[in-house]
Amino acid sequence: MAGLRKDQPAPRSITLHGQSRVLEIAFDDGASFRIPFELMRVYSPSAEVQGHGPGQEVLQTGKREVDIVDLESVGNYAVKPTFSDGHDTGIFSWDYLHFLGSQQGELWAEYEKRLAAAGADRDAPMAGKAAAGACGH
Repeated sequence: MAGLRKDQPAPRSITLHGQSRVLEIAFDDGASFRIPFELMRVYSPSAEVQGHGPGQEVLQTGKREVDIVDLESVGNYAVKPTFSDGHDTGIFSWDYLHFLGSQQGELWAEYEKRLAAAGADRDAPMAGKAAAGACGH
C-alpha cells in the first residue's frame, strides 16, 4: 500500500471535476488540493506503474486526456479510481493523495525529467505490455 499512516490527515470532501479533469480533495488539517487526473494516473501506486521494486517503474505516456470514470471507496483509508484507459489497480490512500497534492510541482518536474531522459513525449501512446495493462510479473 502506498504509505498508509495513522497520523496523516483524513479527507473532509472529495469531488471529481470531469470537465477540468481534477480530483479536488480537502483534508481535516486545512489542506486542500486539486490533483489532475493525469498526475494521478502517471503516479498510480499500482505495481503496473511502480513495478515491484526500485528501478522497475514504467514510464506512463499518453495520459493527458485520461478521465476517472469511477471512484470506489476502499475501507476508511483510500479510494480506487477507474481511469478511462482501463487502469483500475491503484489504491490511493489518504496520505498518498495528500502527498500527490502537496508535491505536485516536484512530481511534474520529475515526470518531465523522466520523459526527457527516455526521449519520450507526454502525449506519445504507450507501447508494449504497459499499453495492454499487463503487469508483466
